[in-house]
Amino acid sequence: MTSIDTSPFAHEGSAEIGVLVCHGFTGSPHSMRPWAQYLAGQGWSVSLPLLPGHGTHWRDANRTSWHDWYSTIDDAFTRLRERCGKVFVCGLSMGGGLALRLAEERGDEVAGVVVVNPSVILVRWDAKLLPLLAHVLPSAKAIGNDIAKPDTFEGAYDRTPVRAAASLRAFHSVVRSDLHRVTQPLLLFRSANDHVVEPVNSEIVLSTVKSADVTEVVLQDSFHVATLDHDAPRIFDGSAEFIRRLSA
Repeated sequence: MTSIDTSPFAHEGSAEIGVLVCHGFTGSPHSMRPWAQYLAGQGWSVSLPLLPGHGTHWRDANRTSWHDWYSTIDDAFTRLRERCGKVFVCGLSMGGGLALRLAEERGDEVAGVVVVNPSVILVRWDAKLLPLLAHVLPSAKAIGNDIAKPDTFEGAYDRTPVRAAASLRAFHSVVRSDLHRVTQPLLLFRSANDHVVEPVNSEIVLSTVKSADVTEVVLQDSFHVATLDHDAPRIFDGSAEFIRRLSA
């Protein structure tokens, strides 16, 4: 089994282009490190933070909320903006939701957005019960490691922290209500077979944002954690081409 590195990643590269990379719920920078390293290999400045309550134990996530996760992403974006002319934001799953929220809040400061299987709504029957369950149930069945590629591991928590999941549901509502404020160029990758985030998530994003420059790419050979799956090279190459095009 590949060792799991949950530490944040940062690369001081070009002052012209910066890229902020956001991991998902119950995950860690491990799921995004190959992508972040690829972007750094283009000579760009890259920041991949570790979200509060992640990369340790699921109980730690229950002591945090979406405000903590977003604050970490917002601070990392601010630091990149201080030293880079253009800053792009990339995210997987909840990280995609965080990237979209940043686009909603920071406007033209965000040069472009790349999301992979973005998470903006929970449609499972028990999702509405999360606020109640959070008071009585510490954890539930894990949602991580949805990867088609054999012997590949995300290193996500072995349980889903319910109180944190309730906060994620609240965050989704905030993101959806402001999606019309997203006007930046958007590149969206969606797995045809995703056992964590339902297709309606991408449908909501694509039908609600007001971006004039929108591209959807369907990944046929990967599950949810596509950044570690068979289609990872397609994501890496596509995001780099997207960034180069918008920076020309």
